[in-house]
Amino acid sequence: MSPLVKIRSERDRMSAVERRIADFILENAQLLRDYSSQQLANALGISQSSVVKFTQKLGFRGYPDLKYSVGEAIGRTDEGDGETAPLAERPGGDPLGAALWQRKARAEEATRHINSPETLHAVVDAIDSAGKVFLIGLGEDDLHARGFAVRLSLLGVVAIRHFDVSRMAAQVTMSSPGDVLMVFSEQGKHPALTKIARYFRERRGRVVTVTRHTSNPVRALADIALAVAAHDDASYVQSLIYQSTVQQLLDTVFVHLCEGDEARHARLVQNLDRIQQMLEP
Repeated sequence: MSPLVKIRSERDRMSAVERRIADFILENAQLLRDYSSQQLANALGISQSSVVKFTQKLGFRGYPDLKYSVGEAIGRTDEGDGETAPLAERPGGDPLGAALWQRKARAEEATRHINSPETLHAVVDAIDSAGKVFLIGLGEDDLHARGFAVRLSLLGVVAIRHFDVSRMAAQVTMSSPGDVLMVFSEQGKHPALTKIARYFRERRGRVVTVTRHTSNPVRALADIALAVAAHDDASYVQSLIYQSTVQQLLDTVFVHLCEGDEARHARLVQNLDRIQQMLEP
């Protein structure tokens, strides 16, 4: 994994001091070769040992190892065929829109690296074997719960989705062992969602969570945790990046569900055709 991707993917789990170091490296990767660990520490107003501990926590032997790895990653990009050139610098485009595409792409790459193929397959297997799939998300998280519930229904999966906590609490009383509860919660701190997840596990159901790549109460209750790495200094951009990255993650799960079962794929095609016929004038 590229060291810059690794730093982005782990940023949400870092302490305040570690995030300052991470942000400096991400924003000044081209200049890192000119900084010693002491100079970097002085620039940030922290101790040199904090820089050393940061690099070791990422799995590097020390700061020189990290600096060399970042330099190699930048060199590989510079040697590309031009397709890797910053989109914002290409003529004829919208620099602001191109920059947003780049930020989304970086978040999606980091998220792909922290969700192993084994984790994705575990989610697919859990849905495959479930009698019912319950989905809940509050606020903007409900957009993903609702959209994914519709897609599961098109595949013939019994999907029960609510944005009202009290209604979902009542619905999960009908859950059976092996059923799946998907909880969408960006910060993973809503008390009602943790109570529902805990109760669902008591009924021997499996809990799948979609949250930020942080330690949080909802994620702690997951049998399978899907994590999202999406950071940006601008809060309005960070929200957009998070939403698009979650969508990409769910799209990946959906494709796996379609590819793994020909009968299910055929049912999807039939259902889409039927809906199109109903909508035609």
